[in-house]
Amino acid sequence: QLQLVESGGGSVQPGGSLRLSCAASGFSLDYYPIAWFRQAPGKEREGVACADSRTGIINYADSVKGRFTVSRSSASNTEYLQMNDLKPEDTAIYYCAASSGWVATLTPETYNYWGRGTQVTVSS
Repeated sequence: QLQLVESGGGSVQPGGSLRLSCAASGFSLDYYPIAWFRQAPGKEREGVACADSRTGIINYADSVKGRFTVSRSSASNTEYLQMNDLKPEDTAIYYCAASSGWVATLTPETYNYWGRGTQVTVSS
């Protein structure tokens, strides 16, 4: 059974940092496009970052470029999202997702496996 479980969310002041984890089971992250999305109350789900180890492609949304970084531990089959210089507008539930397709995108429709999300709150 393919499963994704996010962790690492929490509350932080503006300018702070958090590292989110996405632990995968039932499949290897190295063979699937993986992405991070977020959804704030009343807003549509937004692609934050995506990566595909098979091609080496990594893309970020303009809103997080230079602040967020994705990485992966193949040994632990875990994807990470390092978030620095957090802003109040980064407040959202963050989800990781995997696709059985061939291309990593920032479009939610690309992905057919989703975690349940972890809350990130940035507030002073």
